Amino acid sequence: MISTLVYLLPLYPLAARAALEVDLNSKESIKQAAAQVAEDLLTYYHGDEPGQIPGILPGPPPDGGDYYWWEGGAMWGALLDYWHWTGDSTYNNLSYQSLLFQAGPNADFVDKNWSFSLGNDDQAFWGMSALIAAETKFQDPPSDQPQWLALAQAVWNEQTADDLRDGGCGFGLRWQAVSINPGFSYKNTIANGCFFNMGARLARYTNNDTYLDWSVRTWDWLIDVKYIDDKWNVYDGADISNNCTVIVKQQFSYNAAILLQGAAYLWNHTSDQIWLDRINGLLDGIENVFFIKGVAYEPACEGGVCTADMLTYKGFLHRWMAYTAQLAPSTSGRIMPLLMSSTKAAVAQCTGGANGRQCGFHWTSGKFDGLLGAGQQMNVLGALSSLLVLDAPVAVTNTTGGTSMGNPDAGAGRVTYTELGPITTGDRAGAGILTVVAITIASTSLWWMIK
Repeated sequence: MISTLVYLLPLYPLAARAALEVDLNSKESIKQAAAQVAEDLLTYYHGDEPGQIPGILPGPPPDGGDYYWWEGGAMWGALLDYWHWTGDSTYNNLSYQSLLFQAGPNADFVDKNWSFSLGNDDQAFWGMSALIAAETKFQDPPSDQPQWLALAQAVWNEQTADDLRDGGCGFGLRWQAVSINPGFSYKNTIANGCFFNMGARLARYTNNDTYLDWSVRTWDWLIDVKYIDDKWNVYDGADISNNCTVIVKQQFSYNAAILLQGAAYLWNHTSDQIWLDRINGLLDGIENVFFIKGVAYEPACEGGVCTADMLTYKGFLHRWMAYTAQLAPSTSGRIMPLLMSSTKAAVAQCTGGANGRQCGFHWTSGKFDGLLGAGQQMNVLGALSSLLVLDAPVAVTNTTGGTSMGNPDAGAGRVTYTELGPITTGDRAGAGILTVVAITIASTSLWWMIK
């Protein structure tokens, strides 16, 4: 396999130097810088301290902290990719303990404590982290504990339920998983994109066509409702009250990127040219919308205010593009130089915090913007470590060395989410924020419709 740096060496003869110093032509220097970013990321995590909850970042807003439950799951996924791409196992025990602790009483990443901020995408981010564990041959739990593959299958199975897909607009999955939550009537790209992505990966891992069929249907639905248009713009979603015809045309990078990675898994699994065509179409849209002069940019919020959720999206973009370069090798010559130029800009602004090396969010400015947080660290961690993707083993399957035990019936006995139990203070806070978000989406959509 050709080393990542072979593609990149002619393009970047000089080191990117900042308070976070790294020579982007040196794999060892990239690993050292990524280790520093990971160390600073973990300063935002307190779940291993007495009296704290393992697996989650401080939250939910507004009183508990800046982060919703899902972002903890996303962080462990980022750290698993970091381990797989760099070989640094420093945080493996934390990742292992956290994923198992948050698996929930039914081994499906559902717990009553998060019911009022439980989106189908939230649950899926934990499920996708479990899938990374299965695909990278991460340490398997003992037989009396939930297994990585079975956890992902439970999430996927539960999201096929009719009560999460009814109410209008056809086949698509609702955003929220609990019927009394604001957003339950919204069918969006990220919930369906996560489901598509997980199905693609489960199809490849298990060679079970059921997962493939559902992923194909999900893609077709996204096209039918015009969440993906003929110019490869990927829009946020719509409400079922208007049969998903009034589309919120905000574009977020993780929506396009989750579909890109899923398509790459399906190309790798099926060798069907249609998926390679879709990969290249999505890359066209991503380059056009989410990069400025080779640097990742979040257009829906960088000109204004980004929420804590939005502050994580660039890391997903980098990591899922990197997966695509590995799974669909014909795209690597296009993707890897773009990831390199964006990473160079990302590192250049990591001059913040007490240690003078923490990262902000606005990469195109070349200057630290004063915005510190877990999402910002996850972004740069993903950017740096993803440069090493082509030197790492490709994701395994159950016929190429995978050891994680599955259960195709996992999640079949799911509890109705309205029966999860008493509402906690954290749930009420989450519901309040979701109400604000839903109102904001509704009002903002009109501006994007006429833009």
